[in-house]
Amino acid sequence: MQTLRPIPLNLIGPMREAGNAPPVSVQHDPATGKLRASFQGADDSQVDRAVAAAIASGWQHTSQATRRDALTQLRDIIANRAEEFATTISLEIGAPIDFARSAQVAAALDHLDATIAALPAALAEETLGTPEHRVRFEPVGVSALITPWNWPLNQVVLKLGAALAAGCAVVLKPSELASRTAGLLIECCVDAGLPAGAVNLLIGDGTTGAALAAHPDIANISFTGSTRAGRQIAAVATQRFARTTLELGGKSANLIFADCDLPTAIRQGVAHCVRNAGQSCNAASRMLVERTVYDEAVAIATQMMWEVSVDHPARSGTHIGPQISYQQYQRVQDLIAGGIEDGARLMVGGGGAPTNLGGGFYSRPTLFVDVAPDLELFQTEIFGPVLTMTPFDTEEQAITLANATPYGLAAYIQTSDLVRADRVACELRAGMVQINGTSRAQGAPFGGVGASGWGREAGLWGIRAFQEIKSISGAAAQTP
Repeated sequence: MQTLRPIPLNLIGPMREAGNAPPVSVQHDPATGKLRASFQGADDSQVDRAVAAAIASGWQHTSQATRRDALTQLRDIIANRAEEFATTISLEIGAPIDFARSAQVAAALDHLDATIAALPAALAEETLGTPEHRVRFEPVGVSALITPWNWPLNQVVLKLGAALAAGCAVVLKPSELASRTAGLLIECCVDAGLPAGAVNLLIGDGTTGAALAAHPDIANISFTGSTRAGRQIAAVATQRFARTTLELGGKSANLIFADCDLPTAIRQGVAHCVRNAGQSCNAASRMLVERTVYDEAVAIATQMMWEVSVDHPARSGTHIGPQISYQQYQRVQDLIAGGIEDGARLMVGGGGAPTNLGGGFYSRPTLFVDVAPDLELFQTEIFGPVLTMTPFDTEEQAITLANATPYGLAAYIQTSDLVRADRVACELRAGMVQINGTSRAQGAPFGGVGASGWGREAGLWGIRAFQEIKSISGAAAQTP
């Protein structure tokens, strides 16, 4: 039986074995529910040491070639250890092993490729009419990276690659539920030849993250997580004018028009909603369907949701795994119960766990239909394998329904009328729109509006989030 590797020893805040110290937080095996380890979080002095190491690293003075070579080395090392990463992710967060390989690790490598490709443009000076008027892009300073558990390699690499490309040394505080994946990444950073202090890792819960965000020498905070925590970080950062990038929650709408390939659209929509056990911020969790095909769409979605398999993460296949923790499982259960109480029509699933898996934090794939826009199911990010369906009559009503939540991360449109698709995309209050199953381009900006946060990540836009812009007038541009 596979087990998690011990966390590396070259960390600021080490993981301790259960029982050795009063735990700040604990980690359970999502697949069995059994206690795996407890954590002694980093204290204020360790936060200070990590920030001081980043300041002393000198990474901001490195050349473009040095940064490119380091990121290329890091990318290749991660690729060579892809199976180890996939196994760690699967064991740590409960992602099915095939999904961990094909999506979780693959997405991280794709982000690094996009960052490396964008690096020359991101560091190049720009002129404004003549060489005497130019714009420089400089590293903003030591940056805090506070990352979630649901995509534990992808979300870290998305920030880390951009920060290093911009010339920012970092202090990384991953979710305490996914710290071993981060520890494995630190090993890769060391092997890639990054200098001491360029990347520092703190282990701890939200208390550690709050101390890091409030540190006076942190110039920039890049956070991915809940909207509630994002508000708290923004409030702290504003007090000292620290820069922030916030990638927060989502409640993404999937607009299904009658002229689309309905079976394909529904199949893709169900798969996107439930992948990673529904634990993706951009999950297409609200399916809005034109009324003339609504009954047919409900019938197709019902059959497809019944066919979604839930199984152990170690098993190969296209099934989904458990929620990350008991707390997340219970949140999903509470929202399902609330939907039933509010009168939403339950077609598939419901409360409780699948009966064939024993322990663990497994939720049943669940479909609600006829969900009114004022219901909590429609408004609240569930972060579980729960899909809602709501009919609309007109294009204008579809847009109104899609924009009827506080979130604005992603949206999806299914129609054969590409003129309408473009028109609707421009009216949707979302940072990202995908049409007819088209994947986002490599390096496309990732982020949202409203309660989904601000700022963008990935590619050139991701590097820009770690840069200050300086205009210089009256001197000829110098070759870097």
